[in-house]
Amino acid sequence: MRLTTPHGGQEPGRPENTLIKAAPCENTKTDHIDGGNQTMSEKTQLYVLTGFLGSGKTTILLKLIDALKGKRVGVIQNEFGKLGIDGEILRNDDIQMVEINRGSIFCSCLKLSFVQALTDMAAHHFDYLFVESSGLGDPSNVEEILAASAALCGNSYEFKGAICLVDAVNFFDQLEDLETVYRQLKHCHLAVLTKVDLVEEARLEELERKIREINPICRIDTSANGNLDLSFLNEDLMQYRWAESEDTTNSEETKPKTLFLDFEGEVSEETLKRFLARVEDHLYRAKGFFRLSGKGWNQIDLVGRKIDVKPCPAKELSQMVFISKIGPQIIREIMPAWEETVGQPMKLRN
Repeated sequence: MRLTTPHGGQEPGRPENTLIKAAPCENTKTDHIDGGNQTMSEKTQLYVLTGFLGSGKTTILLKLIDALKGKRVGVIQNEFGKLGIDGEILRNDDIQMVEINRGSIFCSCLKLSFVQALTDMAAHHFDYLFVESSGLGDPSNVEEILAASAALCGNSYEFKGAICLVDAVNFFDQLEDLETVYRQLKHCHLAVLTKVDLVEEARLEELERKIREINPICRIDTSANGNLDLSFLNEDLMQYRWAESEDTTNSEETKPKTLFLDFEGEVSEETLKRFLARVEDHLYRAKGFFRLSGKGWNQIDLVGRKIDVKPCPAKELSQMVFISKIGPQIIREIMPAWEETVGQPMKLRN
């Protein structure tokens, strides 16, 4: 179901649509147009996926990759944790992927890595490049970063827009926690309400009203079970550009604490859920892979108070990443909760 698409034309007070332009480089390919000498660049169509932790970015990206079989598709995947959980889920032989972990690609700490990844990926001449940002990423400066990459690789990309996934279940709580959620919506061109099958129609109307307060003109679509109307691929989402580029709120100082758990044994699903229930109020997100008694290897996702468990390929050991709301104090919460619920040896590390 699609909620709304704003009418075309210039909105009052709306900035003119802009695309980043740069001189061509050796990575730019051209086709001759029949009947003349004019050339037309075959640019890689570039989309940036944003959305807070647990909103469903990786699920949607998998759907997009599947729908674009036969096309040359690249992915730049960004996670706050160094385990690369989502990278494990995305990785296959059909796509070229670069992972940038341990921070946000919009932060000064990783901005140069992002520019270099864009430059390196341009050499592959993809049809599509998807950038899946961290759920804590503030993309306010994305156009500035794309301009920097254009200075290195020329006119290789056409920025098609930022797609912000909005968790229909947890959005209002998330909006209260961090300005990041506000910024992701402010700077998007398409907002997709995910998990709409889990909420009432009145909730969807309330969500749309709130989105319109933040971004009056972006296109709004909905998604249930990761399914999405892909007609936006044939549309210029930049017509829904609302906000000018600005400084990101991502910085070394605002980067949340992340911890990593390594566990070599196995535990029951019920016990693991009891442990997570003890610490969930102090976390933005927890996710990983665990060997569960009687169920084998499973992917674990904690978003808000909801814990999802689904089978996954075998791993070398059980691992989980925790993104803390309370900084380093999260250690004091995790350690006793683990001892009292699981009671088996594990390693907790930065």
